[in-house]
Amino acid sequence: MALQQGQTTSFKVELLQGVHNFTASTGDTFKIALYEASASLGPTTTAYTTTGEITGTGYAAGGITLTNVTPTSSGTTAYTTFANASWPNATFTARGALIYNATDGNKSVCVLDFGSDKTATAQTFLVQFPAAGATTALVRIE
Repeated sequence: MALQQGQTTSFKVELLQGVHNFTASTGDTFKIALYEASASLGPTTTAYTTTGEITGTGYAAGGITLTNVTPTSSGTTAYTTFANASWPNATFTARGALIYNATDGNKSVCVLDFGSDKTATAQTFLVQFPAAGATTALVRIE
């Protein structure tokens, strides 16, 4: 299947069940794990997996903790995003990522496809998230 970008179906259902809390500082802990191009992640991914996860200098299995941006709204759209994620002094290659809720059973949120392999060699590997806005934020309910 490879990487298919987007929110996972289980995440959409869990939002309606009140499972995920994105509130900054008091909400759930969300993490981002990096994956190789051969990883099989997409809409049916329900939880974090080590299958297809990258290895390399500066990277530990499970990825890193994200900094939540408290949800808000504009017009009829509610939205949230995360602060940028970085791995300093990294040497590895990643094709995409999985964001997941580490507080609540490592449940998947979304899959990111970087579009091509991205490589860092003894430098910072950065995942830059879109700005918090009704048309730009990573998670939007319209």
